[in-house]
Amino acid sequence: MTAVEVFVANEQAEREIDCPRWAELARRVLAVEGVRGDAELSVLFVDEAAIAALNERFLEVAGPTDVLAFPIDDDQLVLGRSPDNGGSGPGWETAEGGSAPILIGDIVICPEVAWHNAPSHTGSFDDEIALLLVHGTLHLLGMDHERPDEAEAMEAREQQLLDELFRPQGA
Repeated sequence: MTAVEVFVANEQAEREIDCPRWAELARRVLAVEGVRGDAELSVLFVDEAAIAALNERFLEVAGPTDVLAFPIDDDQLVLGRSPDNGGSGPGWETAEGGSAPILIGDIVICPEVAWHNAPSHTGSFDDEIALLLVHGTLHLLGMDHERPDEAEAMEAREQQLLDELFRPQGA
């Protein structure tokens, strides 16, 4: 039997994270986006120092950010929402009966940055984490926001997915 596996690890202590909840949201996004077969996605929740180190190492940008996405099959880092300096995803190809799972990539989220951004961005911490998770997942599946038309399409898809999979009906 083939399955899409989502691994979530909380490697920070500043904010409480419900790992099973976020793993389920990521699985649902992958399913709706057509990911089938043996595939794996990792989501790491880290502190500001850890994400700042990744930001500096891979983007040469000082300081923490809210989300970074690392596709496995691409040597280029795919950026998250902030800072928006570019990057492009590898696209998605489903597994064709292969023996090893397709490694989609890693999403790294900083809950502390999300906590600070939430009041002026999405309103709540949970809404912000959900947006960052969906955003990072879409990057790994090939969406981008370098050009205005790409940004508009990506933001629209994020909202569709959040409305369908995360937000309560009628809210």
